Amino acid sequence: MNRFGNSFTLTDFGESHGKSIGGIVDGCPPGIDIDIEFIQNELNRRAPSSAPHSTRRQEPDKVQILSGIYQGKTTGAPIGFIINNEDVQIDEKNLKVLKPSHASFVYKEKYGHQDNFPAGRASARLTACTVVAGAIAKLLLRPFNISLETYILESGTPTCEGDTVGVKVGCCIRNLPIGLGEPLYDKFDARLAYAMMSLNAAKGFEIGKGFESARMSGAAYNDRQTNNFQFLSNHDGGVQAGITNGQEVIFSVAFKPIPAIRIEQKTLDFEGNPTLYKASNRNDLCVAPRIFPVIEATAAMVIADFILQSKHSKYLYGEK
Repeated sequence: MNRFGNSFTLTDFGESHGKSIGGIVDGCPPGIDIDIEFIQNELNRRAPSSAPHSTRRQEPDKVQILSGIYQGKTTGAPIGFIINNEDVQIDEKNLKVLKPSHASFVYKEKYGHQDNFPAGRASARLTACTVVAGAIAKLLLRPFNISLETYILESGTPTCEGDTVGVKVGCCIRNLPIGLGEPLYDKFDARLAYAMMSLNAAKGFEIGKGFESARMSGAAYNDRQTNNFQFLSNHDGGVQAGITNGQEVIFSVAFKPIPAIRIEQKTLDFEGNPTLYKASNRNDLCVAPRIFPVIEATAAMVIADFILQSKHSKYLYGEK
């Protein structure tokens, strides 16, 4: 489906090589101050750089708000926005080539397309829509002083020029209220994991000690508390029984190397004939650092969704 969230939702549209991409953000209460410059700055954080490892596709990514905001505040109506694609170059030579570890094969098998233009729906280009919606979520969350910080934990090493690398990115969420999430089917960490694993190239998710906890004893792992309920450690990563406990929520996401390597590879065309494929320089060599605002935006939407379903939503509607 093309919809994210329950109470705070994003429905996006478009493909990487279409005329435009965009979306509708729904569920945002009326009266929220909306800083368009802040939204644009978040998009600018996602923009490619002039470094050799960055894509040569240079999209200006100027967001246009179409509805749902009047005189700098949300109206309560759906917020529509659009971002035009202005630097589109279709690789006609490789339209019917199976790009290794890319979406072309599964799209062909699932949808029956005879070219891979529609696979642009699986492109990281669509994360620009995520960043816009996440920026709106961040503005909604400002009364709670919630902050998000992303950083690189580790990365791979390229084998030669033109090779790509994977990366593990950490994120810390501070000042979350206690009580977000449910103990069974709507855990905060489960929803966060689902959201992060929906990002392009994501292959792994950990919260707190994550997989390291499988090698620990209970005596070493347990997050004990003092007489005033202060935690002495945070191995659970700020979530216990699916519910936020007031500590920092600390998680990480592992991203595979971008499959579009600038090295000639043996592959097949759509008819099963052997051929060669080499990606152009219109792809990044690593998802970082452009993935940072995307991770933050995705986490902000998850938080906004939970906030709107909780007792804390009254502060957004002016209740006491």
